[in-house]
Amino acid sequence: MKLSLLTFVTSLAIASVAAWYSIIGLTAIFSAAVIPIIIMGIVVEIGKLVAASWVYTYWNETGKLLRAYLVSAVFILMLITSMGIYGFLSKSHIDAGVGTNQTYVKVERLDSRIQSEQRVVDRADKQLRTLDDALERYIELGVVSKGLRKREEQEPERKLLQSTITKSQNKIDIYLDEKSEYELEIRNFEVEVGPLKYIAALIYGDDAKSMLDETVRYVILLLIFVFDPLAVLLLIAANQSYRKEKPVEKEKGLNVNVGKTIRTATTHKGVKKVTKEKDGVKIHFYEEDDGKG
Repeated sequence: MKLSLLTFVTSLAIASVAAWYSIIGLTAIFSAAVIPIIIMGIVVEIGKLVAASWVYTYWNETGKLLRAYLVSAVFILMLITSMGIYGFLSKSHIDAGVGTNQTYVKVERLDSRIQSEQRVVDRADKQLRTLDDALERYIELGVVSKGLRKREEQEPERKLLQSTITKSQNKIDIYLDEKSEYELEIRNFEVEVGPLKYIAALIYGDDAKSMLDETVRYVILLLIFVFDPLAVLLLIAANQSYRKEKPVEKEKGLNVNVGKTIRTATTHKGVKKVTKEKDGVKIHFYEEDDGKG
C-alpha cells in the first residue's frame, strides 16, 4: 500500500504542477477571458484524472463506445494541457529575451552614435593636420615670420576644431559608459541561457548562437511530452498497484480466523458421529453417546 499511495501522491503532484503551468499558458493565449479559462482549466484537469482512473478501473465493464470516448477525451485533454504548458514556457523564454533584444538594439544605436562622433573627430583632426602642413611649408621656405602670422590667423579656426573634437570625445565617453552597462545586462542574460548555449552547440555546432530559439523549442517539447502523460500514467499505475495489493490484504485478513472449527454431531444407534470442519477440511470420528446430546 505504501508504494501505491506514493505513486498516487506523485501523480497528483505532477498533475497539479502541469495544470498550473497549462492554465497560465492558456490564459496567456486567451487573455480576454482569464477567470473563465482558470475555472475551465481546473475542472477539466480534475475530470481528466477521474476519467483516466475510472476507465482503467472499469475497463471490462464499460461499453466500447463510452470507453472509446473517455480514452479519446483523456488523450485530447492531455494535448490541451501540453499546449498550455508549451505556451507558458515559451512565454517565459520570450519575456526573458525581450529585454535583451531591446538591449541589443540600444547597443547597436550607441555603436552608430559612437561611429558618427568618431567621424567628426577624424574630420577635425584632418583639418588640423592640414593647417599644420601649411605652416610647415612656410618654415621650409624660410619665411618663419609669415608663418607665425598665418598661425595667428588660424587660431580661431584651430580653437573651433579643438572644441569640436573635445565635445565629440566627451559624447563618445558617455556613449561608451552606457554601452558598458547594456553589455553587462547582455552578459548576465548569456549566463542565464548558458546551458542552452551548450545544448545548442552540441546539436548545431558552429551555428549554435543563431539556433538558441530552436533549441529552446526542442527542450520545451521534451518537457511537455513527459509532463502531463507521466501524471496520467502514474495515476493508472497507482490504481493497478492498489488492485494488486488489495487481495493480499484480504488474504491476510482471513488468516485471523485460522483455527476456528465448525463442529456438528449426529447420533445413530447409540453412536455419536462427530464432524469437524476447518478451512474446508472435514474430519469424521465417533464418540460414545452419553445421552447428553
